[in-house]
Amino acid sequence: MNPETSAAAPAHAFVLKDWANYQAGSVVSREVLRKPTGTVTAFAFAEGQGLSEHTAPFDALVYVLDGEAEISISGNKHAVKAGEMIVLPAGKPHALNAVRPFKMLLVMIRS
Repeated sequence: MNPETSAAAPAHAFVLKDWANYQAGSVVSREVLRKPTGTVTAFAFAEGQGLSEHTAPFDALVYVLDGEAEISISGNKHAVKAGEMIVLPAGKPHALNAVRPFKMLLVMIRS
């Protein structure tokens, strides 16, 4: 599988960690899968980059593929590193910050 394509090809294996590449001073995202019931997106955050506090109408699952992030949910900070995951509850304010470069998989479930 070539990670330069726009979406994951069905029934083809690929290295998820390579789906989004680090870029200095940037947040890179690449959609892996989009369905009416939700999305799967890979992100790569340069150190110090993040997503400002926001809410979402649906639960989301963050799985850290590489590096380390500080994820704030309703003002509570959580250190999350490679191999760990955390659920971002619907309607709760959350923010992400790259403590060091990190990659994550975001699974948004619409229900």
